[in-house]
Amino acid sequence: MKPMKRIALRLSLSALVGLAGCATMAPDYTRPSTPVPAAWPSGPAYQAKSAEQPQKAVSALPWQEFYRDGKLQQLIALGLENNRDLRVAALNSERFQALYRIQRSELLPQIDADASGTFQNLAQDASGDSGRHVHRYSVGLGLSAYELDLFGRVRSLKDQALEQYLATEQAQRSVRISLISQIASGYLTLAADREFLQLARETLKTQQSSYRLTQRRFEVGASSELDLRQAQTQVDSARVDVARFTTLVAQDENSLSLVLGSTVPAALKPQTLSESLTAVQDITPGLPSEVLLLRPDVLQAEDLLKGFNANIGAARAAFFPRITLVGSVGVGSSELSGLFKSGSDAWTFAPQIVLPLFDGGARSAQLKVAEADRDIAVAQYEKTIQTAFREVADALAQQGTIDEQMAAQQSLVKANASRYLLAQARYEKGIDSFLNVLDAQRSLYSAQQGLIATRLTRLVNQVTLYKVLGGGWKQPS
Repeated sequence: MKPMKRIALRLSLSALVGLAGCATMAPDYTRPSTPVPAAWPSGPAYQAKSAEQPQKAVSALPWQEFYRDGKLQQLIALGLENNRDLRVAALNSERFQALYRIQRSELLPQIDADASGTFQNLAQDASGDSGRHVHRYSVGLGLSAYELDLFGRVRSLKDQALEQYLATEQAQRSVRISLISQIASGYLTLAADREFLQLARETLKTQQSSYRLTQRRFEVGASSELDLRQAQTQVDSARVDVARFTTLVAQDENSLSLVLGSTVPAALKPQTLSESLTAVQDITPGLPSEVLLLRPDVLQAEDLLKGFNANIGAARAAFFPRITLVGSVGVGSSELSGLFKSGSDAWTFAPQIVLPLFDGGARSAQLKVAEADRDIAVAQYEKTIQTAFREVADALAQQGTIDEQMAAQQSLVKANASRYLLAQARYEKGIDSFLNVLDAQRSLYSAQQGLIATRLTRLVNQVTLYKVLGGGWKQPS
């Protein structure tokens, strides 16, 4: 090997060794303390089992095990395949992965091979008595502006790019969790509105029958015109509800289609709310510090915080000299056949050092910006944890009271049904006025609607609790 080639190779190896050994000037990262209580809230609204340790972490519970309804499982799988928001999140993650690879490549020298030929005709005045042709050929390897990362500036930028990429991965998981929750909630809402529509239609039939009976009684003089008009108002009110819930069902299907990214198959549309559509029993959240820190949105906020922390290292390194290397080694000749003959070696080596002297305070300001960005990220990370704590606490509060509310609503329906039968019997015997019958009908209808709404609230609460505990992004093992 020629001496100049040995020198160039040694310089490259020395640069790589120096690069591998350099450290960054970023502050040591320490995870901020969790700004929430060590235990979930307690009181009349919360069940005692909320503080128990779960047998299996909800974040590790695949959605296929949580949702047992076969139709809903198929819809979720359809949404995960076709939803555009999830697709954008996945592509965004791929994009930041590529950006990270670009930044990481700055740690290694960029070496290019090049071959060139120059053909020139010199004018007679420039070359003497007669013009002449000049040919030149060269082949070589070149090193392009490689920075010796002595103070970790490039490595800090690489670390920042890595954390941004990891944050997009966590964002993709968050979108997946939210998507599954949206599909489940939309499915349940559609089922509830279909049940509301069915109840409104049944009520309309009942009101129409009552109206016809009252009309016959009015025709024979057994009822007043006031009773007839009151019965008509009940019929019209039921017709309004039928039209309103017909619209809501259509809108629910449109909303679910948007979330799925495709039309809802007719075979997968729910008819009514099913009591069998429940989550895995006895879901308990565990301790806040163990649960919240595993949520993808919290992990995303922490990754962004780490990235801003690494950026401080790059801002600090900007105060120190930057050394870049430019060089090439190869062969050259005026004849193509002489490229690799003795004496054709050619090389260049042009190191450059830039020493900051005066910049009007720009570098100091950049460091202040980097530190402020880090402090902002800390506050955002803490706010994310606080928001997560509030979401779980709200879901637990509703979970702790929904069963009692459900029992009370069922009792209310039974009581109003009995009241309606008694009022109707008393009216037929002439003991009470028709107004009492209408009032009993309205109360029963309202109680039945309240029972459907309470069942929907109960099921949606289970979906919400599963979501806010970070469940839904893992596949079954």
